[in-house]
Amino acid sequence: MRNRSTEKLAPILGREELIKEVECCRNGGATIVLANGCFDLFHVGHVRYLAGAKALGDVLVVGVNSDEQVRKLKGKNRPLMPEFERAEIIASIRFVDYVTIFPEPTVEELIKAIRPDFHAKGTDYTAETVPEREIVRRYGGQVAIVGDPKDHSSSEMIKLLLDEQCKD
Repeated sequence: MRNRSTEKLAPILGREELIKEVECCRNGGATIVLANGCFDLFHVGHVRYLAGAKALGDVLVVGVNSDEQVRKLKGKNRPLMPEFERAEIIASIRFVDYVTIFPEPTVEELIKAIRPDFHAKGTDYTAETVPEREIVRRYGGQVAIVGDPKDHSSSEMIKLLLDEQCKD
């Protein structure tokens, strides 16, 4: 069994560095996959989503929503963990190759920048409901739905914890 503590984390890169790395991988014949999310209170559904994304290609890039965007999406008390900690957790997963934090409200600009062969989304979407599907299709990429059924939710876990705390 490998000792994960001696292995390095996937690099957490800014946009320009990531573009260069992805281009180098693509020039070497690699298939590029992009997955994204808030990943606030990481759970098994996230692991299964990222594993499904990695199965689509050679290089898995994971975009993590910035703190500001998580607040806008999830509410003023979120995220529970700062963006660099969330990115570090993602970077520790063995099948993740690159991590980046994106500051925009959607992942569209990151998609335009790296043009992944596959844009992977979780099972709370269908291929026709992925907001970025037209951008991906325009340059010849594909949208893929991966992971297990949406039976796990950070927001629901937080709500459950808060409800239990109120009972005490």
